[in-house]
Amino acid sequence: IGFLDFLNSGAICAKKLGYCKPELVESSNSFFNANNLRHPIVEVISQDIEYHPHIVALGEELKGILLYGINSSGKSTLMKSIGLNVILAQIGYYVSAESFKISPFKSLFTRISGNDNIFRGLSSFMVEMVETAAILNQADERALVILDEIGRGTATYDGLSIAWATLEHLHNENKCRALFATHYHELTATSEQLEGVKNATVSVKEWNGEIVFLHTVVKGSADRSYGVQVAKLAGLPFPVIKRAQNILTLLEETSKTGALVNELPLFSQVLSHPKNTNKEDPLRSVLD
Repeated sequence: IGFLDFLNSGAICAKKLGYCKPELVESSNSFFNANNLRHPIVEVISQDIEYHPHIVALGEELKGILLYGINSSGKSTLMKSIGLNVILAQIGYYVSAESFKISPFKSLFTRISGNDNIFRGLSSFMVEMVETAAILNQADERALVILDEIGRGTATYDGLSIAWATLEHLHNENKCRALFATHYHELTATSEQLEGVKNATVSVKEWNGEIVFLHTVVKGSADRSYGVQVAKLAGLPFPVIKRAQNILTLLEETSKTGALVNELPLFSQVLSHPKNTNKEDPLRSVLD
């Protein structure tokens, strides 16, 4: 009865939500091609907002997609939708897409969220490294690997080095299909060095000084991270945002010239409160 309920639930979802029957093909390499792919959960719980489906192809010759995009642009949701639909297709369900062609994977590995383990004395970064090590030691050429921002929990150059080496190992040694989300723009160079890696980004637009999330995957890489803009959307106080913009500009300038940032004026500008003066405050006088 439980198995019949399992099958019946899948049929109801497929009919009600417009799922398609996945096409399973035999191939020496695992791959998938999806047209108008959707997240099977997000599209249901976010009915009040417009959902943007994706066209994603991880073909027989393409080993990895290096995915860029700012925070909140939809990278993690896209990768989760791919993983969930691959599982649905391989257990016999219809999938949340317009069309879905797949040569089955033998295993699926993911490293998406970062959590520490205080009971075992492990930091978030240590947990990230342990899980990444497990993936690199087990994934084979018929595996699908989904990694989200490897190396973000440590110093910039350390993290970049680890992310770069991990991507190379997945491509050269594991030879698996991989989706690799990152904020390290330097990794774009790997698409020129690794034949099976291509760059993609979740696009955004700037309008009147604000950013607009388009939630659309396009070829190429992001030119900026827009971290300060995202912080502004999150509600950080204006003085913090303004100060962050000033520091970012200075850091970018010193990076271009190769100069050290020892002269960064960390406390030179107080933006939140004016200096005390002897002038009478009209508003305070009224309130008093």
